[in-house]
Amino acid sequence: MSLLLSPYEHTYIHLKNKVVMPPMCMYKADTNGNMTDFHLTHYTARALGGVGLIIVEATAVEPRGRISDNDLGLWDDTHIEAHKTLVSSCHAYGAKMAVQLAHAGRKSICKESTPVAPSAIAYSQTNGFKLPHALSLDEITQIKTQFVQAGLRAVRAGYDMLELHAAHGYLLCEFLSPLTNTRDDAYGGSLENRCALTLEIAHLLIQTTGLPLCVRISADEWVEGGWDIEQSIYLASKLKELGATFIHVSAGGNQEKQIMPPLTPLYQAGYAKTIRKEVDVATIAVGLITTAHEGEALLRDGGCDLVAYGRELLRNPNFVFFAAKEHGLRDLIEVSYLRAF
Repeated sequence: MSLLLSPYEHTYIHLKNKVVMPPMCMYKADTNGNMTDFHLTHYTARALGGVGLIIVEATAVEPRGRISDNDLGLWDDTHIEAHKTLVSSCHAYGAKMAVQLAHAGRKSICKESTPVAPSAIAYSQTNGFKLPHALSLDEITQIKTQFVQAGLRAVRAGYDMLELHAAHGYLLCEFLSPLTNTRDDAYGGSLENRCALTLEIAHLLIQTTGLPLCVRISADEWVEGGWDIEQSIYLASKLKELGATFIHVSAGGNQEKQIMPPLTPLYQAGYAKTIRKEVDVATIAVGLITTAHEGEALLRDGGCDLVAYGRELLRNPNFVFFAAKEHGLRDLIEVSYLRAF
């Protein structure tokens, strides 16, 4: 029996297996945030390869919320049709589809716009990063609306789930950290205030779209005095209370000078286990997970509910078929490919 390749059953989402393709920016959109043929090929190949859940890369809720000028968008109704085509193509091979709604905040390097952030603190003095504009309360309200509008477009495109990007130093992550959020209003200062924007947007998305919500967080920003696992447990508990379905647990990315742990297999997976245990919420584990054996071990140990294979799925779109061969589950291999296994 394979836990990794067995179905995942939840009140709000059902997956044919527990293999997740996490969001990974491809920087292949046109300068208006539109999908290209690359995206259709890239994601459909993983669906054909047997992935249970595909989370489409960071998709901006407004133009200045892109990480780069070649990131996807869902800030306009004209984006919907291409997303609909992608979702339909991947559904045809049995994958469930989510889209990561994102705002890059101060880490945007778009050429024609000024980045925004909770506070006017630049991510870096090099590599094209600009000094961000500190958001006003009215602008924060507008961004909340933009997340909701993008979520509703995702519904129209046929997505099965939404992911809210609150990790890796992008806008919501910047609000969470006391190092990048020095505000003295309702969105800064205390832990409760710093979590407010993420929680408000999560609540709005759950209430308005009706789709299950996954929230991706950086469990620790790897800088002394910054965001850490204890604060992540608090945030995850509040997200659970709101009705979030999954917490997708990564780490780092909010500071240019971070002290990372050694880059070894499963180096981030322990965060997902901690949050799952402390909060009793479903988690997705990440962190240089490359083999079916590693995924099985995480699931058997109670370390997570789903396993994200990022770089491995870039290398091997048919990872699931290799895992099926290891477990003698040839019926899970696409019949047209069986001769290769």
